[in-house]
Amino acid sequence: MEELNLILKEIIAASYDNELKKTQILQYHENDIASVLEYLTKEERLALYNILGDEIVSVIFSYLDNVEEYIEEISNKKAADLIELMDADDAIDVLEELDEEDRDKIISLMEPEVITDIELINQYEDNELGSKMTNNFIIISKDNTIRSAMKSVIKQAADNDNVSIIYVEDDSKKYYGTIDLRDLIIARDGESLEKIIKQNHPTFYATEDISDIITKLADYGLESYPVLNDKDEIIGAFTSEDVIEELSEEMKDDYAKFAGLTEEEDLSESVFQSVKKRIPWLSILLILSLLVSLLISNFEGVVSAIPIIVFFQSLILGMAGNTGTQSLAVTIRLLTDEEINKKNVFKTIFKEIRVGFLNGLL
Repeated sequence: MEELNLILKEIIAASYDNELKKTQILQYHENDIASVLEYLTKEERLALYNILGDEIVSVIFSYLDNVEEYIEEISNKKAADLIELMDADDAIDVLEELDEEDRDKIISLMEPEVITDIELINQYEDNELGSKMTNNFIIISKDNTIRSAMKSVIKQAADNDNVSIIYVEDDSKKYYGTIDLRDLIIARDGESLEKIIKQNHPTFYATEDISDIITKLADYGLESYPVLNDKDEIIGAFTSEDVIEELSEEMKDDYAKFAGLTEEEDLSESVFQSVKKRIPWLSILLILSLLVSLLISNFEGVVSAIPIIVFFQSLILGMAGNTGTQSLAVTIRLLTDEEINKKNVFKTIFKEIRVGFLNGLL
């Protein structure tokens, strides 16, 4: 990664033609270019934005974790132009990183249709599918011919790169089906569009809870899924990249809970916030430990008669912890492989109890 940073920095700082620079820089992925920004001076960054153009820079900004630092270096109008070019879900992520005053100024400079897309996504709760959907999709009418459908796809592809699956609506603007781009490309001009429309493509509603359907989304393994409103109209798309991102978040959250946290911790949060997340489970463990201590206190006479037993107490308690650690490791692996679901969660718990009991007996 360090070598990549040096190469890109040298290209950006070079004094030759800007078009040649742009060609060389674009040999690298936008995420790689984003990772180099922190190693450039403000002047070099501004020069880079000018070379690459707003469309490419908007993609680069969508990969930044600390985007607010770079937004501050450009004018509000420039920032509004860049955010307008992003998918609505990425635009929301960027805007959420800004303080309220800057966010309001930038939004006031954005086009009304972009603001409408952002407001559509923002109306859904964080746990609902609609809050994570994108407006990056292509939609055509079922009444199109093969030729007119292809023209419409080509026209929309200029603004939407999620083209592998094309969504189809009927005359009343309701979801009708999907078309694979490959099927449209190889279809003959005289054929009916209806012939290549798939009406059994999985669809989901914007109000569905993501945690309830994320495994199902991953099982299908498709490039994208239509997101519908309560009128069965297509209002967004959920892509394979979104599925991977949400699965990762779900796994982090599950792991945090297994570690005794109420939710995943953030590196930037305060000490008080971290304490607040950790203390509930520690309190429960304290109560359980007190119960164990009370139980052990009943054997005070035995301990007085045979003091050497005290030396083995920590060994026994340590082995109990080791047994629990094994069960935790196995359970996390099963969660990672999505082998645990609501149907077999109690079966898994019962099995771990039996395994722990037999190991303890041995």
